[in-house]
Formats: sequence, structure tokens, C-alpha cells
Amino acid sequence: MALADIAHIVVLMLENRSFDCMLGNLYPKSPDFDGLSGTEANEDFNGTPVRVWNSGDTSKASMSIPDPDPGELFTDINMQLFGSSEIADPAPPPTMSGFVKSYLSQTAKPAASYSANSVMHFFKPEQVPVISTLARSFAVCDRWYASAPCQTWPNRFFVHTGTANGYENNAPPHFPYEMETIFNRLEQAHLAWKVYFHDIAQSLTLSKLWPHAGHFRLYLEFQHDARLGNLPEYSFIEPRYFTDLTLANDQHPPHVVTLGEQLIADVYNCIRAGPGWTKTLLVITYDEHGGCYDHAAPPRAAPPSVTATTPFNFERYGVRVPAVIVSPYVPAGLKLRAAAGDVPFDHTSIIATLRRRFPLGGPLGNRDAVAPDLAAALTLPGPNNSGPERIDALPYVPSPAEVATARTAPLNKHQRSLLQLAAHLPATTAVGEFKPFIDSYLDHLRAGAAGADVDAIHDVSSAVTLIKRRLGTYSEVYE
Repeated sequence: MALADIAHIVVLMLENRSFDCMLGNLYPKSPDFDGLSGTEANEDFNGTPVRVWNSGDTSKASMSIPDPDPGELFTDINMQLFGSSEIADPAPPPTMSGFVKSYLSQTAKPAASYSANSVMHFFKPEQVPVISTLARSFAVCDRWYASAPCQTWPNRFFVHTGTANGYENNAPPHFPYEMETIFNRLEQAHLAWKVYFHDIAQSLTLSKLWPHAGHFRLYLEFQHDARLGNLPEYSFIEPRYFTDLTLANDQHPPHVVTLGEQLIADVYNCIRAGPGWTKTLLVITYDEHGGCYDHAAPPRAAPPSVTATTPFNFERYGVRVPAVIVSPYVPAGLKLRAAAGDVPFDHTSIIATLRRRFPLGGPLGNRDAVAPDLAAALTLPGPNNSGPERIDALPYVPSPAEVATARTAPLNKHQRSLLQLAAHLPATTAVGEFKPFIDSYLDHLRAGAAGADVDAIHDVSSAVTLIKRRLGTYSEVYE
């Protein structure tokens, strides 16, 4: 089995794009590729159909669609899936009919800012050549669903813990988040892991990782580790969520998609040029769809726990997201999906793959217990698919004026949640007493103690300053 020959599993998880948005035009629609036909549409409030469309160029404006940001709260996604924010229990089959109405209902910006067709936009392969080239050179999964029809945090919790612990939105925060993680299983098995990040790691929400501060490293270290063949057994990469010296590269609308393409290319190029290439499995996916249109209705899912949660028991998958599987053991042009009638891929497939490859014990929960793993993609008898020697993204260098404007911009919902994360991180300079300090700090949080006050922070630049300060007292990365 080729999975046994994989020594390094690397996951890059980007932000808030649906499958149709990024890869729906990768191949012509066919029985083995559920892409866009070009006739898909949603109606606006007047009953006028709004069809999927493409801008046709790679300008900053085109590569930032949709702008403004769509809604991604649990109620927003209900509207997108069912045409109503209030649905019956059990939920009917999704109609995927409410994306335009949900977008036009947003109130973060003046109503005139929301163009009905923005969420129906998709990119052509020539606009996103990096992810498209990798998808064609290796494998694309057109049946990979976000783990829940929810915001960023619940879906990122699923990739790390197999559950969202009953939380359907990012806010309000519920610190401490004490779910067991796959990183803890790796630690117990004496296997190496790192979370590589750019400005802050959302995975630091999970308090069982707080004692392991040394495993959280800046992205520059990933570049170094990959090129020298020093990657751990499991690497998880988080993009840049905020603008600091340059623009965010997470692809969260309306951040410029080309910058995320440059990150994908760099991750691939570093691995491909390193001595560990023939023993590496790279997974590129997205946490959730972020309100961008997708036509494929998500199916029912196994609730992660036998204990039901309200208002949502997580018995439905979220909207389909891009997933590209890269390894020299993956045949070029593979269109990967689970067999008809079987459980589809979701974020817990990453946990299932790690558990199948390494001695990490039983499932973390009911969801990863049934999730298909990625061994099915590794069908070549040896590391025979060398893939492109290098991939180059489209050129895009933000001007100083663009960076300055982005630094003064108001925070989006995800950025404000990450600011709350920074406010709740344990902060101490007593390194020798770090574990006892964390235990005491957790007791305070369990008793209802609040984190640092960040209510007065509203712009990106001020948030970045606080995040660096808080991370610097948590670990050495910003010292």
C-alpha cells in the first residue's frame, strides 16, 4: 500500500471558497466530474435568475470577487442551502437556491455595494493556474465537503478534532476549547508535528495545544524544513489572515485570490525541490465555502458525538470545497471521489488518513470513524508521477498604497475572532513554569474569566500589533 511509503503528510487549508468558485470550470461537466455547465442560476428577490459567470480577466477587481464579503453565519448558510434561514427539523434536501438572496440581505456595507451576481462568479483555470495545474497533474476531489454548514472555526475544529463541540459560529467565543486533537495523538505516539503560520494560527484556539508552543512556527521555517527534508510526520499550514507588510493571502473574500495562488505554488515548490518529495502527501483544501455559490447539495452526515447539540446537531455536511491531492504516488488527472452511496470526503478524512498511516489509536469521534481516507488516491506502484518541476503563479505585487489601505480597513468577522483568540492566549514569561501556569489559567477561563479587552480595536493594523504582542508573550516566535 503506497500510504505506508508516505513519511510526511502536509495540509494547507485556505479560506472561504467553494468548489464551483475555484475549480468548477477545471474540466467539462461529466458523470465523473461534477463541475459547472454554465446554466446554473439562483433567483434574486424579484424572481430574476442570476446565472454563474466569469469576469474573464486577472485584474485585482476580478480576483477579489465577491466584494463585499458574503454572509457565512449558520443562518446565512441555511438561507444559501434551503432558500430560508429557518428550516424544518429534520432538514429537507438542500435546493442550493438562496445564495443570491443571502448576499443581497447582508448589511455590513450599504445595500448598493452588494451586486446580485457576485456570489455566482467562478474562476477559469487560466485565472487560477496553480491550483488548476496541480489538480490536473495529480488528483482533484469533487466530492469533498466542509464538515459543517457553518463558519470558519467550526470547520477548522473538525480538521483538528473531528468535532465542533456543538459550536455553529465563530462567535461568541467559548474559551477554553478543550477537545482532544490529532496533534495530541501524534505527541502521545512520539511523532513529530508542526503548525506553520504567517501571523496567527487559528489552531491555537485549542487549549490542549497550549503546552506545545514550540510546535507553532512561522511559515519561513516551513520553507526551510521542506527544502532540507526536515518536515515532521504531520505539517499543517495556515495562511496570512491579516495585512501587515503585505496583503493577506488566505483567499478569504475579498482578499486577492492571486496571493493565495502564490502561497500554494510556494508550498508545492518547496516540497517538490526538497529531498522528501517522493515520501510526501500534500492536501490543499479550504475550510468552508464562505458564501460563494456551489450547485452540489451536501448530503447527511454522521453527528460527531452521541450527545446531541443544539441548535444544530451537525448531522449535515457543509458546502463543497476545493480539494487537491498531491503526491508522486497519485496518477495525473485522477478525479477522486468515494464510491456511490459511500460516505463522502470531508475534513475528517485528514484525521482518518493520519490514523491509518500512523499508530494514533481509534477515532476521535463518530465523524472521523466513518470518513474515507486518502489511501485511495495513492494508486501508483511507486513514486512515478514527478509532476511539474516548478509552478509559477500569476504575478501580482501589491502597491504600498494598497497595503496601507488594507491596514486601515475594518476587521472582517474571522479577523475579529482571531483577535479574540489572541486576547485569550496564555501569556507568561515564566518559561520554566509554563505548564502549571496554563493549568491555572485554564481554571480561570473555566470559571468565566475574560481575555484581554480588545473591544476598542477595529482596524487591521491595530489588531496585528496586539496579536504580535500576545504571541510574543506566549511563545518565542514574535520575540
